[in-house]
Amino acid sequence: MAAYLSMGEAHRRIGDYLSRVVSAISSSDGAALASLVAVSSAPGPTPLSDALAAFPDFPRLAGDRYPHLADLLVPLLRSIHSHSLHRFADAYSSFEKAASAFLQEFRNWETPWAMEAMHTVALEIRLLAEKADRELATTGKNPDKLQAAGSFLMKVFGALAVKGPKRIGALYVTCQLFKIYFRLGTVNLCRSVIRSIETARNFDFEDFPVKDKVTYMYYTGRLEVFNENFLVADQKLTYALMHCNPQSESNLRRILKFLIPVKLSIGVLPKRTLLERYNLLEYADFVTSLKRGDLRLLRQALDRHEDQFLKSGVYLVLEKLELQVYQRLVKKIHIIQRQKEPARAHQIKLDIVIKALKWLEIDMDVDEVECIMACLIYKNLIKGYFAHKSKVLVLSKQDPFPKLNGKPV
Repeated sequence: MAAYLSMGEAHRRIGDYLSRVVSAISSSDGAALASLVAVSSAPGPTPLSDALAAFPDFPRLAGDRYPHLADLLVPLLRSIHSHSLHRFADAYSSFEKAASAFLQEFRNWETPWAMEAMHTVALEIRLLAEKADRELATTGKNPDKLQAAGSFLMKVFGALAVKGPKRIGALYVTCQLFKIYFRLGTVNLCRSVIRSIETARNFDFEDFPVKDKVTYMYYTGRLEVFNENFLVADQKLTYALMHCNPQSESNLRRILKFLIPVKLSIGVLPKRTLLERYNLLEYADFVTSLKRGDLRLLRQALDRHEDQFLKSGVYLVLEKLELQVYQRLVKKIHIIQRQKEPARAHQIKLDIVIKALKWLEIDMDVDEVECIMACLIYKNLIKGYFAHKSKVLVLSKQDPFPKLNGKPV
């Protein structure tokens, strides 16, 4: 049971908080202001939230004491109060009003002293929107707060995407927008922000903080995976991996979760130790199937983790590994045939491929196999030609199985 809190003590606590906010603004103390506008980080009741519950007239107190900042302070207090009561939709609505007032003040400040606080506001509005939408969904109402948060953050981005020192904060807000768009499934909205970052003359990517560049490259790399631009995805995700804090194993795992399928698609196989270290053993059977030419193992791995891969968006990337597995299977048949009949090693009858597949419990007729061989030749996974009448794959005597060398199929 909470201890009794007198009206006088509640009044003092609220007044102290308001004084610290105003003092942080007047002294241009961005770090102090950032901590004061953080609403969702409190795990439970705080001295301030207890005071707000005990002193219901706090909006008038804030408005009377600091009328020039009432548009910021009053909704900020309401948001803190609602959040402490787990009324997250109300907390979001109030915080959005406070955030709008803060953004107006931020536009008027000539220097970027409040950038840390602006970033906290950007983070808080996303986190509160997520909580609010979960609450709204459970009560059968329309969960529209995250979408509203995205609209507000676009205004913040507009305030930062200008010439001058404030532009350094634009990439952080961009990453918050990415997180919203990915959660809502509206990743197409990322494009306009990306164009602003990558084509605007007032941005130099290397000037942004490293952690923001890593997050940006992670999300834009994922976008390239969805668009099947695997070489660009490889570059972006590799950048994120190489510049990520090596102590942050959870972030390294998030990057590798997408980088590994991309690497597999361009013929680069990760070591087992890497998969074990970052608990990504769902990719182990794909590596084994590519080494063995085991199509059955590949399909079993896809079936086993289908929901996970579909949710993360890498299912189609992994499914396309089938062509590489077929290439490896034909190569193994070629190696065995070269040992038995060296003079005819470059001629592979389709019947042999059909038997190998049957041994893997995969039934295919000659027409299906012929189609696959033609595709392998077209994709330059096999050098040679197909003799249709005799149903024989004739391999080139020089480099019949070209390596991908970092190029996608």
